[in-house]
Amino acid sequence: MKRSTIHYGMVGGSLNSFIGKVHKNAINFEINAKLTAGCFSSNKSNNLETGNYYNLPTDRVYTDYKEMAEKESQRKDKIDFVCVVTPNSSHYEIVKEFLLHDINVVCEKPLCSEISQAEELKKIALERGLLFAITYTYSGYGMVKQAKQLIEEGNIGKVINVNAEYLQEWLIDSIGSDASKTAKLSGWRMDPDVVGISNCVGDIGTHIENTVSYMTGLKIKRVAAKLDYFNQPLDLNANMLVEFDNGASGVYSCSQVAVGYANGLTIRVFGTKGSIEWRQEQPNQLKVTLKGQPSAIYERGTGYITGRAAQLNRIPSGHPEGYYEAFANVYKTYLGAILKTINGEELTAEDLDFPQIEDGVEGVKFIFAVVESARNDSEWFVI
Repeated sequence: MKRSTIHYGMVGGSLNSFIGKVHKNAINFEINAKLTAGCFSSNKSNNLETGNYYNLPTDRVYTDYKEMAEKESQRKDKIDFVCVVTPNSSHYEIVKEFLLHDINVVCEKPLCSEISQAEELKKIALERGLLFAITYTYSGYGMVKQAKQLIEEGNIGKVINVNAEYLQEWLIDSIGSDASKTAKLSGWRMDPDVVGISNCVGDIGTHIENTVSYMTGLKIKRVAAKLDYFNQPLDLNANMLVEFDNGASGVYSCSQVAVGYANGLTIRVFGTKGSIEWRQEQPNQLKVTLKGQPSAIYERGTGYITGRAAQLNRIPSGHPEGYYEAFANVYKTYLGAILKTINGEELTAEDLDFPQIEDGVEGVKFIFAVVESARNDSEWFVI
């Protein structure tokens, strides 16, 4: 008899966690997924409170991730995957533990803090045939998938240039401040021991790298970067020149001190026959301009939207879809792949249309290339 229900666990994601709730709510879009185990916080009280809130039995609320991986792997009704939503520096050890216990993984980005760690996790996951997803959310938007399809079909010709930005203002008050006295920095975000070598690029710059790569299929060959720290231990602003493997060029900019911008991710792809533009704050629309023709606005949910964008459409056109739905689309595809694997069915390319371990590795390499370039007077750094 084929399985139809998926059981999962969480590491991190206590009741006061922002991104943990996003993951949980996104998974809840799919009624066949059930949270059955977790280690939600290193604080015993918070951990138990969260487990109780989700109605978990006390023997499946674990004191640490090692205990969870060990005991879950021995259960006949073990979890089918674990969702890791802890701060950056802890990803490697937690993810590795679950992979070595043959448990599939979904991990928050960035994957980890070191390229060698990322490569090791990839090796383990591939050798053990485990499904590994990285939550680069923006690839889950329907109109990003439509853009990918249009580019693959050659509608805008060969890609020759990309202009992309991700602008926020939420850390503007930290400019020139003492990091230890700036409450808005949320503690761990500016701590290299927790975050790694980058704040701004690691947090939002990698979303640019992944979304452009997903849309265009291009990989970055080398990068030249300038980072701004404004008296903080980690970067708050970054400007980058990139060169792609097909010879095309690009300009990336990400900032957490750009006054007037809340979550301004914008991707512009220019080809020999036309261009495509997508804005995250207007996610239902895709601007497509072909050479010599007026610009066209593609609307999510309409009859001319095809392929993956149509398959993942949830509500009629005109009703705004957004961040939760994009997150849910990543999980919908991943959960489908999990079920097919459990039931011994062959996976197709569509089944694997979610950010995978390779994307996580590329993200870590991108962060290191940007930081190394900036440290060396913006010299070109080969990825």
